[in-house]
Amino acid sequence: MPKGYLAFVLHAHLPYVRHPEYDTFLEERWFFEAMTETYIPLIQFFDRLISDGVGFRITVSLSPSLLSMMEDSLLQERYEAHLTGLMELSKKEMDRTSSDPHLNYLAGMYHRLFKEARDVYVKKYRRSISSAFLNFHKKGVVELITSSSTHAILPLISSQPKAVVAQIRNGLDYFEHVFGFRPGGMWLPECAYSRDLDDILGNEGIGFFFMEAHGIENASTSPFYGVHAPVFTPSGIAAFGRDRASTKQVWSAREGYPGDPDYREFYRDIGYDLDHDYILPYMAGDVRVDTGIKYHRITGRSGWKEFYHPEIAKERAAQHAGDFIYKRISHIEYLESAMETKPVVVAPFDAELFGHWWFEGPQWLDYVIRKTAYDQDVLELTTPSEYLKRHPVHQTGIPASSTWGHKGYFETWINNKTEWMYPQLRECAHRMERLAKKYEKGRVGVLTKRALNQCLRELFLAQSSDWTFIINSGTSAEYAERRVKDHVARFHFLANSIEKRKIQEKYLSAIEYMDNIFPDINYKLFV
Repeated sequence: MPKGYLAFVLHAHLPYVRHPEYDTFLEERWFFEAMTETYIPLIQFFDRLISDGVGFRITVSLSPSLLSMMEDSLLQERYEAHLTGLMELSKKEMDRTSSDPHLNYLAGMYHRLFKEARDVYVKKYRRSISSAFLNFHKKGVVELITSSSTHAILPLISSQPKAVVAQIRNGLDYFEHVFGFRPGGMWLPECAYSRDLDDILGNEGIGFFFMEAHGIENASTSPFYGVHAPVFTPSGIAAFGRDRASTKQVWSAREGYPGDPDYREFYRDIGYDLDHDYILPYMAGDVRVDTGIKYHRITGRSGWKEFYHPEIAKERAAQHAGDFIYKRISHIEYLESAMETKPVVVAPFDAELFGHWWFEGPQWLDYVIRKTAYDQDVLELTTPSEYLKRHPVHQTGIPASSTWGHKGYFETWINNKTEWMYPQLRECAHRMERLAKKYEKGRVGVLTKRALNQCLRELFLAQSSDWTFIINSGTSAEYAERRVKDHVARFHFLANSIEKRKIQEKYLSAIEYMDNIFPDINYKLFV
């Protein structure tokens, strides 16, 4: 029997970005890059672990908005074309660097990686990445969970309970539509929790969620075991707290593993280094972008960078995996001596850290899992459902309001840059509630029903936490502001059309084509 457990949780989420009105669109590359650098590499390493007979358990959260992009035929087609372009560019790089053995080797590495990604995407899984994750779930190695519909910060809309219920229930419905079952737990967007969510989550059958450490530590009842055992809320939901030490080692570029000088430098890309005309066919219009082909290692904090050496980075990932396991073993041995129940170390991360931001991340995780399976017997990998099944009795209490954002509360999403949004979002939600109640009963015309459903899509899209995060961080802020304003404007245009009984199908169809997230959405979620 192990002395304790380690629970990795990878939360995969992106804002819904789809622009059929353009042949190419810069922000769609967020999805393409995450597919190539994170989701497909994770699938490949899960497949290898299974093929090698390595036992493991890991939790993967797939947000409904990300799932919608994975399932969208237009984005599937565009992503395949994107991979084809990367293969073409990397082949050109092999020709361009033929006189430099090391650069040529790196160009060849990227060509191989892009080809493998395309083979996985097109040949093995026939563009259905969700089917890969479902396969892992059925094999019992991955526990799949989800989030609210468009990753809204639920405590910030909790003054309108129907909006919270609709965000949660539609997210669960869409997850079930894709995977055929309802998840046992939920990733609260940005780990944001407040007391008024408890009954709603309980009514929706949520068995567990995750919180930042201080949300557990400042609970109404002081937790005996800190974050190393869950706390049951009044509704009987298990709240798991993030272990700071284990996660900081992994996500911190300054103090953690990703900042090692031998790892690949994220911010140096041929999309910015090479001649404009040479790179032009692979740019977003006339805008230079990351191509994913990066030839330099971190080296140091100066602007000068040495070339990347994959084998050295691979050795470093193995060393860091060993260090991580050693520290978790020491921690669990200490905890086990002081606890009456088996401790669990919960390590939640944004999935995009692995591969996209930290190129060696999937390799590091592969080493950690293999070392856990073969090199020790102190800790065991687990998932929340599995842990609760083995250890069902825990302390009760009311977790404190918190997030895992900057300073631990809500400042990242509501501040002087973003406060203008919330009155508009509240107005839309109140109007949605009135419309849903008006058309709750009786016969509703086909056009009216379509317009009501599209109103809910627009509201959900406007509520996404991504827009406030982007605006606050200052990256692509104009795009994020425009998205909020566009969705709010479309909502009111449709609501006016419904109330005046003057719905014009050509305009409704155009908006449906633009914002087609959640095909089976039902406005009665707001009743």
